Amino acid sequence: MNLETRKLSFIQEILRIQSEKTISRLETILRKEKNTSKERIFEPMTQNELDKRIDKSESDFKNNLFKSSSELLTKYD
Repeated sequence: MNLETRKLSFIQEILRIQSEKTISRLETILRKEKNTSKERIFEPMTQNELDKRIDKSESDFKNNLFKSSSELLTKYD
């Protein structure tokens, strides 16, 4: 079954739904999918952005502005 056929079949199933609650749940799922698909668009950093991030990370490390992995793990235990 190709994508277009699946879409049409899905639409037909939705049209048969009589429950307001079910429709609301499907709308919620659709909104979440739309939002996550927008987040999936990956835009790589420029070399300049990467260099700035590295400089900031090194500065933070020198100024003791970081947490060790053990500190992070205790937070979630």
